Amino acid sequence: MEYSLPAWLGALAGTVVAVLIYVPAIRAIERSFRAQQGPQTLEQRAAFEEKFSIARRLILAVDIAILATAGYWIGNAVGGSRF
Repeated sequence: MEYSLPAWLGALAGTVVAVLIYVPAIRAIERSFRAQQGPQTLEQRAAFEEKFSIARRLILAVDIAILATAGYWIGNAVGGSRF
């Protein structure tokens, strides 16, 4: 594996894109789930928030992993690999 500047810049760009996509996407998903559930008690709302916080972290981690890797590969291809 080669560690070149273009590849790392591509990974950074992929991470930035992942975060920019994550914010509006997670809001839309959360609104959709809340609309399906209807009115809730405080206990139900707390349970939902706890479960959804785990889902948020998982979605962000997968999003960053995929797009940072794609950015790394694209940066390496555009930057010109020596191999």
